[in-house]
Amino acid sequence: MPRTIDVGRAVLMAGAAALWMATGPAFGQADPPAPATVNNPAPADGPLQGRPETAGAQRLAPLSAPPFATEEADLPLDKITVPEGFEVEVYASGIKNARSLRVGEKGTVFVSNWQGNKLWAITDDGGKRTAQVIYEGLDWPNGIAVHDGTLYVAEHTKISKAENIEDQLKDPPPLVSIYEDLGEPRPHGWRFLAVGPDENLYVSNSAPCNICMPEPGFGEIRKVGLDGSGAEPVLRGMRNTVGFDFHPKTGALYFTDNNRDWLSEDLPNGELNRMTEPGKQHFGFPFCHQGDLADPEFGWGYDCADFEPPVAKLGPHVAPLGMRFYTGEMFPERYRGAIFVARHGPWNRTKKIGADILAVFLDENGDVTSMEPFLEGLIEDNEYIGRPVDVEVMADGSLLVSDDWNGAVYRVSYTK
Repeated sequence: MPRTIDVGRAVLMAGAAALWMATGPAFGQADPPAPATVNNPAPADGPLQGRPETAGAQRLAPLSAPPFATEEADLPLDKITVPEGFEVEVYASGIKNARSLRVGEKGTVFVSNWQGNKLWAITDDGGKRTAQVIYEGLDWPNGIAVHDGTLYVAEHTKISKAENIEDQLKDPPPLVSIYEDLGEPRPHGWRFLAVGPDENLYVSNSAPCNICMPEPGFGEIRKVGLDGSGAEPVLRGMRNTVGFDFHPKTGALYFTDNNRDWLSEDLPNGELNRMTEPGKQHFGFPFCHQGDLADPEFGWGYDCADFEPPVAKLGPHVAPLGMRFYTGEMFPERYRGAIFVARHGPWNRTKKIGADILAVFLDENGDVTSMEPFLEGLIEDNEYIGRPVDVEVMADGSLLVSDDWNGAVYRVSYTK
């Protein structure tokens, strides 16, 4: 039987903790050993701003992937587990910092590489796959989309396009800027991009901080015409999304969101959210997290009930990134219409979790009924041996998974 995850599981037991503090000594319980002291002061800004000055917290800092992409023969395929009947293979390797995935109409797989400021294209010629850089020297090119033969690229402050891209891979045309009004601050400045069912571009403009009162224009997803015109926000109160997709039947926009750091190791949860009323919904940041947790600084005077709650809590600090509805026909019926979510895994949590792909199941109303692990096995001895970033459905119904830790793209197929 598949292992399910209870989406309503409580994660905070303050009352129990208080009882232990009050009664522990009576039972002769000693304090557990404290983590070893380290000298790792937090800088004035960046992801470590606000980190508690305690030994346990000081040991936590953002993780850097290995300096080179992992050789194909050394990729952790033998560690990855998937449900019975599925198998995993290497689709491409040698793509350092492989991030967002998109498939063109002619089967080209485009891979963003925001830390290396490159954009890759993977082509398949009779089973022989070739990965090549088609653009470089860009500015954090994380978000990519393909529509009617045109490639759209969201860099840090702008969106550009290249028409008829799959016919020009050997000599790609220059990218042409169509929109240049994305926020400048670097924190959370990697964009996500998609084309909606209304044939508009949707792009993230995340909050430029761990926790703050964002200036107008930040903490939102915007709708922009394919020519860059008519930009307008469709939702607010989003902290940092790096993945969204549209329900294949209702067209509702679902998005992952990464919540604030340094509140607790076990709070708040990453979120899966749903927008049903464009331009009208506020999803809580910075006032309320995970739908029911008021921020200790910005939550005063606010009621979490006044904001749009998530449709699912995805786990504390798991960094949910890419997500796609499964629209293929290769996988068994139960997966059709489900959402596959890539959980990158936390850097600011002592015990590592995530580094996996979740299957999220919905009912006919689009509400989450259950979640279960789909692809896992990339944590070993509390260390990452892989970190999924994005997923994409291929024309044949197989599922691609990018892994920025190893610089690889995997293909998951159903063979039984």
